Amino acid sequence: MTRPSQGAPRSYGAEAAPYAHPSPTATLGRARSAPYAHPSPTATPRRARSAPYAFLLPAAVLFALFFALPIGYAVWLSFHKIEIKGLGLGKGAKSEVWAGLENYASALTDSEFLASALRVLGYGAVVVPVMLGLALLFALLLDSRRVRGRSFARLAIFLPYAVPGVIAAVLWGFLYLPDVSPFHHLLEKAGLPQPDLMDGGPLYLAMANIAVWGGTGFNMIVIYTALRALPAEVYEAATLDGCSELQIALRVKIPMVLPSLVLTFFFSVIATLQVFNEPMTLKPLTNGIPSTWSPLMKVYNDAFTGGNIHAASATAVVLALATFALSFTLLRISSRRTTQGAGR
Repeated sequence: MTRPSQGAPRSYGAEAAPYAHPSPTATLGRARSAPYAHPSPTATPRRARSAPYAFLLPAAVLFALFFALPIGYAVWLSFHKIEIKGLGLGKGAKSEVWAGLENYASALTDSEFLASALRVLGYGAVVVPVMLGLALLFALLLDSRRVRGRSFARLAIFLPYAVPGVIAAVLWGFLYLPDVSPFHHLLEKAGLPQPDLMDGGPLYLAMANIAVWGGTGFNMIVIYTALRALPAEVYEAATLDGCSELQIALRVKIPMVLPSLVLTFFFSVIATLQVFNEPMTLKPLTNGIPSTWSPLMKVYNDAFTGGNIHAASATAVVLALATFALSFTLLRISSRRTTQGAGR
């Protein structure tokens, strides 16, 4: 067995090893030519920024097709009218021409439209305070510690809101009719006077009752949810200070749920200005409701009964602008008072 000489350098077989480590330049060259290279640093942020728009695209398309496009078409129709040449017979006798503000001037000076707006204001003066008052009362009662059967009571109050407005109007309409109403039969047996709720002044109360019966549950849920979100420490501090349930409700709960009350007030005002189901459903049951009782009924009558879709579009645009202006004004007033109260 031979031994290496003392002067010769020792070799551990690195040069002859079959799996020797590659050089740094070779490793860099393989990394550059790899088929599955890592993406560039700018590729991932671009995909992350475009992902929210991809999720919003279906909602934006539906909004444009079923909301923005009909509104734009109604505005376009409101600035046009039908011009009839000669007797209006034959091809080309009727043409759509530019009308400018003529339809808007006719809508604002129409006595039927102004009368319908006044009727709706009187109707709203009854509906909105009663409905919001009952909703606040029910929400406070359900939030009380002494109440029992809270789940059943909450469901029973909210259930009328689940009934469609047309069905509710039909049910109440038959209850109002003297010939078929069981209440009129009981009043007759008792020898009491039988009021006619389908004509004159009581008609406002009859339709307001339908709206209050159907809308109180929704507003109650909104206010009750706001009450349940309040911290329990506030109630405990008021109780330790000697406040009763009534004092806590008046001085603690109601001021703290004021934003929810403002929200439900806006919803109620908008729904009142757009009332259509109740008078339209009760109209065949009585002669006391004209075909233009509400502004939306006036729009419906002009478009589908009178055949003047351009005047109906102008009236609808005026009603939408009035609703927006009223809501914006009330919102500014409420926000200003809220800011002043917070500053104090």
